[in-house]
Amino acid sequence: MPVESGSSAASRQAKQKRKSHSLSIRRTNSTEQERTGLQREMLEGQDSKLPLSLRSNLLDLFGQIEREFENLYIENIESSHSTSQLSQKLKTTYKASTSKIVSSFKATTSRAVCQLVKEYAGHRDGIWDLSVTRTQPVVLGTASADHSAMLWSIETGKCLLKYVGHAGSASGDQTAHIWRYMVQLPTPQPVADISQPPCDDDIDFSDKDEADGDGEGPNECPSIRMASTTLRSHQGVVIAADWLVGGKQVVTASWDRAANLYDVETSELVHSLTGHDQELTHCCTHPTQRLVVTSSRDTTFRLWDFRDPSIHSVNVFQGHTDTVTSAVFTVGDNVVSGSDDRTVKVWDLKNMRSPIATIRTDSAVNRISVSVSQRIIALPHDNRQVRLFDMSGVRLARLPHSNRQGHRRMVCCSAWCEDNSSCNLFSCGFDRQAIGWNINIPALLQEK
Repeated sequence: MPVESGSSAASRQAKQKRKSHSLSIRRTNSTEQERTGLQREMLEGQDSKLPLSLRSNLLDLFGQIEREFENLYIENIESSHSTSQLSQKLKTTYKASTSKIVSSFKATTSRAVCQLVKEYAGHRDGIWDLSVTRTQPVVLGTASADHSAMLWSIETGKCLLKYVGHAGSASGDQTAHIWRYMVQLPTPQPVADISQPPCDDDIDFSDKDEADGDGEGPNECPSIRMASTTLRSHQGVVIAADWLVGGKQVVTASWDRAANLYDVETSELVHSLTGHDQELTHCCTHPTQRLVVTSSRDTTFRLWDFRDPSIHSVNVFQGHTDTVTSAVFTVGDNVVSGSDDRTVKVWDLKNMRSPIATIRTDSAVNRISVSVSQRIIALPHDNRQVRLFDMSGVRLARLPHSNRQGHRRMVCCSAWCEDNSSCNLFSCGFDRQAIGWNINIPALLQEK
């Protein structure tokens, strides 16, 4: 086996060292002429089998690469500095904007307090609808799937009268009943000042069932079974009813796809309002004019005009993509419609080609109501929430909803009563109870 001598090994190591040195790229601040001269000296001092011209070209190319890397390095440093400044500016702006939003939110929740004042419990099944009387004495009325309707004292929460004349769930017997009552309002008891959380309490309910008991309510609540007037002619469930201005006629809406206008004194059918393609869900009358609006599962609502006795016009509006659960008039010239498509739309009676405002929510909307003086819309939802918006679509508040208060099931209906000092908003739902709320309206509007 051949053995390498010490002199040849040393020579090879020196050669490798020189070769490694030739591949290194040295950075310098000298001029191009000095750089070229240095390169030539390096070439002459190196032992290589490559021609001198080729080695010179290689060094020129490596020099160009070095200069390109220098330019990129400088640009990268400048870009990094600019990016850092931009990032800092964005952080400062975002922080300021977020602080402003949070401050506004805190101010709203601290001032706009919505308090649960009274719970009205006594029905055995879900409550579909509720309303407040327009004349004295002012009482709360509820209609339930337990075949009964109840009148309540707003201040005490006591049941004043129970009507059990229907043979079906509310008006599932395909009739509408008019019954007269005489009630004596109890003396209101002092209400304890119980502080409630602000409107936007994010704590949710645990979906627990109600108690197994029937929840009869007060035993002393009197009941009646006979109606003074029974309105017949529908072929399906009567789902809603309302008084036409003047109090001499009443409108009913049914699952038979028709709304009927009756004369109260004679119980005769005056007009049958047909045209909807599917079941009706609600009807509402204008507070001061002979106008009726009906809503339906066919995704439309219709405006019926009885102001001219000789002409009964009808307009069809197709602004929703799912069941229109309700459409109501305001004191002015507006109609507000709610739908299972999770939207609420505000319309102008003078130009109803398109809505003037649209409210988009995260849950189906049920029977809405609009306050008379401040025109605040109360939205009851399938997800157990009740939200408040103004007519331009700005959200004002959400009613308290936690494991201590609020509805435990779907909220079916809402109704305003602004003249009452203790409760000015009511809601009801499938949890078998109605709730009276006190809404600090001035605080809500102050934060608009």
